Amino acid sequence: MPSINNTANGGGRRSAASKAPVDSTYGHLQPQALELERVVLGALMIDKDAFTVVSEILRPDTFYEPRNQKVYTAIQTLNMAEKPVDIMTVTEELRHEGELQNIGGPGYIVELSSHVASSAHIEYHARILQQKYLARQLISFASMVETEAFDETVDVDALMQKAEGGLFELSQRNMMQDYTQIDPVIKQAHDILLKAANNTGGLTGVPTGYTKLDEMTAGWQQSDLIIIAGRPAMGKTSFALSIAKNIAIDYRKPVAFFSLEMNNVQLINRLISNVCEVPGSKILSGQLSEDEWVRFDKRLPQMQGAPLYVDDTPGLSVFELRTKARRLKREHDIQLLMIDYLQLMNANGMRFNSRQEEVSTISRSLKGLAKELDIPIIALSQLNRTVEQRDGLDGKRPQLSDLRESGAIEQDADMVLFVHRPEYYHIYQDSNGQDLRGRAQIIIAKHRKGATGDVLLDFKGEYTRFSNPDSFDAEPQAPNGEGEIMGSRMNGVIDDNFPDALPLPQTDATPDF
Repeated sequence: MPSINNTANGGGRRSAASKAPVDSTYGHLQPQALELERVVLGALMIDKDAFTVVSEILRPDTFYEPRNQKVYTAIQTLNMAEKPVDIMTVTEELRHEGELQNIGGPGYIVELSSHVASSAHIEYHARILQQKYLARQLISFASMVETEAFDETVDVDALMQKAEGGLFELSQRNMMQDYTQIDPVIKQAHDILLKAANNTGGLTGVPTGYTKLDEMTAGWQQSDLIIIAGRPAMGKTSFALSIAKNIAIDYRKPVAFFSLEMNNVQLINRLISNVCEVPGSKILSGQLSEDEWVRFDKRLPQMQGAPLYVDDTPGLSVFELRTKARRLKREHDIQLLMIDYLQLMNANGMRFNSRQEEVSTISRSLKGLAKELDIPIIALSQLNRTVEQRDGLDGKRPQLSDLRESGAIEQDADMVLFVHRPEYYHIYQDSNGQDLRGRAQIIIAKHRKGATGDVLLDFKGEYTRFSNPDSFDAEPQAPNGEGEIMGSRMNGVIDDNFPDALPLPQTDATPDF
């Protein structure tokens, strides 16, 4: 987060009796609770277990009074070293650090301990201090944004990204997941097991639409981060769109698709090619054969009303994604979120020493968002060029080490799949002599909850479509013949509006793409 200096926490040394300074920008006292700070510090020196209660809530800079920050740091140091914490040990630790006189001498430590008789309510008090700290940070941050916004030379887009990044980091600081007693978790696991047992297909997650893939994964699972990776031209986007088509159009489950590489029209044209079996080049030119027009007229209505939401915001930040995803979940109960692709995202407004650190932050944030919304998130990812430098059938096969820019992607992901088409490298048979022409291998390289292995799919490049083997001409069906059509718009999610669906051409005229 853009640095917020010590003015947000009061600045230099003051006596215990001095008043908190007035904020020079707004003429108000900075949010603070000096008496509670002393109560909390006093409680920490009389109860050795109290630190465990507040250690995840408080940091030294949570305290407004600078000398209270120093005292808390000493208490923190003693606890981490598993040493006793009391008036004497805290005094000695401050003396050792050369800070004892800066905080007012031993007398101030004695004064702190005299404020309390027990550590009762210390967690409640600590949370009040945390809220005061966050309020100060927001004030300081808003002041910085206001000052820079008045500068006519400022890059407004860059400032907005900086503001988003700062607020995102601050919101992350305020998020803390509490522990859960095992009984409700056992019940939840029991319910999931019963659901799977009663489901003849064995699916507990969102169906992928691919028989073998569903058998190996039981569907895309809630709160999972799934990485689909591959080299350029392998068909990552086509595979993701085929999945989106299966889920949103065939099964009528709401899906959000964030496209950072293509705009909405390009994406929907690909989807039309997939559904209607019309080559993308013909969709662009409008030169369809008679049979293609028949398929177009017959199948395009399947797309109408599909709960597929497309956003083509370029350079999407993690903060923007989180905001939009929360709204999509709240307003449309999306069951799956897809991102094409991870390396085009950014965490603007936050400082990193390398691009690898930024990508690590992005992947970690995506995993956190999947858990928060309790839905699977699929993020497409690039592979590095190492694949191209290896020879042979096995050499061209992607490996986890090929994931581009960050090993953290592999670490954060619950599942890593590679899209691999040996035919692209002029490899037409596998080691068993099986024909690989027109085929794609979906390689499950990591599966935290199940088995790894390969799934072989048919691939029709002219239609950008993946399908179950030998089932390309089959009409899409809703599961068990069910699936109510859900009202929706197939469009971009921009600002506060969900615009009308893309206009569909009249059946008696050539469509204008």
